[in-house]
Amino acid sequence: MTIRGYRVPMAFSLLVWCALWEVVGRLDLVSLIPPFTEVLGAAFEVIPSESFAEAATITFQAFGIGMALALVVGIGVGIAMGRIPAVGHLMGMWVNIFESSPLTAIVPALMALLGFGLPTMVVTVFLFSVWVIALDTQVGVERVNPSLVEMGRSFGASNRDLYSKIVILAALPELLAGIRLGLIRGLKGVIIGQLLIAVVGMGYLFELYSRNFLMPEFWALLIVVFAFAFVASEAVAYFERKVSFYATSR
Repeated sequence: MTIRGYRVPMAFSLLVWCALWEVVGRLDLVSLIPPFTEVLGAAFEVIPSESFAEAATITFQAFGIGMALALVVGIGVGIAMGRIPAVGHLMGMWVNIFESSPLTAIVPALMALLGFGLPTMVVTVFLFSVWVIALDTQVGVERVNPSLVEMGRSFGASNRDLYSKIVILAALPELLAGIRLGLIRGLKGVIIGQLLIAVVGMGYLFELYSRNFLMPEFWALLIVVFAFAFVASEAVAYFERKVSFYATSR
């Protein structure tokens, strides 16, 4: 954004929204929105607390396991769909169906099958993130220049070298885009799962703060979750920009 020829940092818009939030909170226009300064003060109380540490441990454990499974399965399925036409035709429809479906409706069924613990949260993260990873990986693999594969085979490359040193590297821009979207959706999945369970992790804290009308603590926790999602997304986006030249060179 530019104003009179001067480039304004994107952080400036964040300061504007924080100031607007403070004004709305001070005027007491909406009872559920406290002043931003109170939210910041609550953040310094929530983050060092033992309950936050316990909730964060449970949440990150479920998120980490679910995302690891989604990466392994999603990248593997995506490569198979991109390289083997029969697998692409067989799996393509189902992957697109699950990608476009409201998966939140499945969480109650998962709770009935797996209970109210870690397995439900892990499966929820997996289901929210795996499909977009598989689809973006498939797109990247399908765009790999066939001459690169033929060159690798002509030089005697094994299948392992062919995929690890040619196919995956050439498909890296789309693969990283899928991982970035998968991280965001996985975080949505773990929070939604915990909110529906409402007995563990961040979901328990959200439910506790909202039920007792502790709105500064509620908004402080929400900001922490949003900040983590933004940092995780931007970290992957950084590497995505670093390898963006692959997309033009193909």
